[in-house]
Amino acid sequence: MKNIHQWIGPYLKQRLTPKPRIDGPIDVYFSLMDHFEPYWLGVDKKTADGRVETWCRNYPLMARRHKDSAGRPPQHTYFYPEEEYDADALDQVGLLCRQGMGDVEIHLHHDNDTAAGLTEKIERFKKLLFEKHGFLKKNPKTGQVEYAFIHGNWALDNSAPGGVDCGVNNELTILKETGCYADFTMPSAPHPTQTKKINSIYFAAGDPDRPKSHNIGVDVKVGHWDEAAFLLIQGPLALNWSNRKWGFLPRIENAEITSENPPTAERVSLWGRVGIHVKGHPQAIFIKTHTHGLQEKNLAAFFGGGRVGFVVFKSGENLFF
Repeated sequence: MKNIHQWIGPYLKQRLTPKPRIDGPIDVYFSLMDHFEPYWLGVDKKTADGRVETWCRNYPLMARRHKDSAGRPPQHTYFYPEEEYDADALDQVGLLCRQGMGDVEIHLHHDNDTAAGLTEKIERFKKLLFEKHGFLKKNPKTGQVEYAFIHGNWALDNSAPGGVDCGVNNELTILKETGCYADFTMPSAPHPTQTKKINSIYFAAGDPDRPKSHNIGVDVKVGHWDEAAFLLIQGPLALNWSNRKWGFLPRIENAEITSENPPTAERVSLWGRVGIHVKGHPQAIFIKTHTHGLQEKNLAAFFGGGRVGFVVFKSGENLFF
């Protein structure tokens, strides 16, 4: 299995560590982070517009059939790429968001960049999203516009081999300074950018002298918050023994939802058993999944009768333990 050496040790350690005792109900915080890329594969505007129109026409029909305990429809998170800025696409997505069906955050693909270049891109895009389209929010204490982040091609903090798809060793520091409240890039396995730190909600400190500073970090704990460090929220990473390659090797489970890999009951159960939580409060489990919703195969699976759909957690079902 590709690049498994980067994370198999911490994974086995987690598997062998006794799970904390949980008394009472479990709260599940589920999120689907969409790398929402209208111009994927470099298509023209007509094709990009068609992808967005298909999504925005069909999504409300599906979302309105599902409600959470507070009566709200699913909150889809659109991580829109800075380098694909299209006012028409964002205005269409904005109509869904104003109907209470999600929000827009920042996605970025860049290569051979500099600290100054990265800062300029983030500040410019952040201003566009906030002032022109009404996305993002201001911190009530500081007045700074804040955002969540996913790095394109997984290369957060210059973590790809050879420094491709980024170029900025102090990216974590710049994200923090420009108002990023959390990163949601990981997991990236089997990609070589995958961190040693897995299945965690944790703080990392940027280091301008070396890449991949988020390879290690300190778990967030109840009663402790590090204002100076950068927050990362990871999705589940595991070995899936119910889905085997060649009939005997487990496949890597990285919580990606695609037409070929829909959210089956077995996968949902595995996500829950990973048990990502804030240390000291195991009663609240965080499940972060991701998708590329505008790719044609995934569009067809979401809305064309395929098996990709919403993950529905029913009260009283013992899905995880």
